[in-house]
Amino acid sequence: MFLSISRLADVLVAGGCIRPTTLLAGLRHGTVSFKRLPVALLLTVSGLVVEPFPWLQSLLFHRRVLACACPDDPVVVIGHWRSGTTYLHQLLASDPCAATARNQFIIAPQAALILKPLLNHFLRHVMTQHRPIDAVSWGPDDPQEDEVGLARLTMDTHMAGIAFPQHYPRHFRRTVLHSSAQFERHLLHFTRLTWLYEGAGKTHLVIKNSVHTARIALLLRLFPRARFVYLYRRPLDSVRSLVQVKQRLAHLVGLQLPLSSLQQVEETAAAHDQLQEAYERSKHLIPSGQLLEVDYDDLVQSPHVTLQRIYRSLGITGWGTARTAIEASIAKSQTYQAEPVVLELEAEQRLKALLS
Repeated sequence: MFLSISRLADVLVAGGCIRPTTLLAGLRHGTVSFKRLPVALLLTVSGLVVEPFPWLQSLLFHRRVLACACPDDPVVVIGHWRSGTTYLHQLLASDPCAATARNQFIIAPQAALILKPLLNHFLRHVMTQHRPIDAVSWGPDDPQEDEVGLARLTMDTHMAGIAFPQHYPRHFRRTVLHSSAQFERHLLHFTRLTWLYEGAGKTHLVIKNSVHTARIALLLRLFPRARFVYLYRRPLDSVRSLVQVKQRLAHLVGLQLPLSSLQQVEETAAAHDQLQEAYERSKHLIPSGQLLEVDYDDLVQSPHVTLQRIYRSLGITGWGTARTAIEASIAKSQTYQAEPVVLELEAEQRLKALLS
C-alpha cells in the first residue's frame, strides 16, 4: 500500500507526530498488520522527527505549565459521536473570546508551544480541504477534540481502539469506561498546554470530547465548575454514521485491518449503550446550573436560537461579542451537504435489529 500526498497529510493530522514512547506502549496492546506497515512507518518517523522538541519545550516551559491556572469552568461538549458535537464545537469555538484545541495544536501538543509558527505554516500547505471521515471543511485553525491530541501523549485514549480495531471493545472498556490516575495527569497537562497555546486574551475554554460523556466524575475533579452541553440524537442515526467513520479511520490510521461492516455494527452499537449508561449513572454529579441537554435536531434546525440558549443557561459571558462570529459560522455551515451514510444490507438490517 502506498500513500498519496493528500492521504499522507490526512494521516499526519489524524495521528502523526505521536511520541515514540506512546507508540511503543501501543505495541504492547496489539500487533501491527503487515498491510498497515506504511502507516505505522509514517507515524513512527513523524514522531521521531518531532521528538527533540518536546524535551526543549519541557525545559523552557515546565514551570509555566505547572503554574498555569487554566479556567476551572470550561464549557465541555459531550454526547455520543455523530450527534452534532463537532458542529456545536465549531460554533462555540468561533467566539473570539473562546480558547480551544485546534488542528495546529493537536498535531503535536508535546512541542506546539515552541513550534507554533512552524506547525501553522506546515498545515496550511499540506492539509486537505475536507476531513477524510465526512467531507466537512477543515483547516489549521478549526477546532479539534482533545482526545485526538491526547493520543499523541498516551495510549490510554479512545484512539487506541481506532489504531487497533481488532481489539476495540477491550480498548473501549480500558480507556472510555475506565481511566487511570496517569491519564488524569495527562488530561490536566494537555488542558494546561491548550490554555497556554490559545488562551491569551480569551475569557473561557471550550472542550469537546465524546469520551468525556463517560468521564464526568474525572472532569469535575479537575474542573469543579465545568459546564456541560450534552447533545443527543436518535441512536440509529448516530451509530450508523459512527460505523462509517470508524471504518474510514481504520483505513486511514489503523495499524490493523478494518473489521467487517457487520462486526463494526455489533461493536459500535454495544459501545453506544455502554456510553449512554455511563452518562446516566454519573450526570447527577453535575451541580445544578452546570448541565444543559440539547437535541441534535434543535441544533441543526435552529442553531442561532440554540447557541443563545446555551450561553444564557450556562452563564457564558460575551454573547454580544460572540454573536456576529457565530452567525458567520452558521452561514458558512449552511453550504455543507452531509454525505448519505449507506451500510451494507446485512449490516443495516443488524443495526436496526439491535436498536429497534
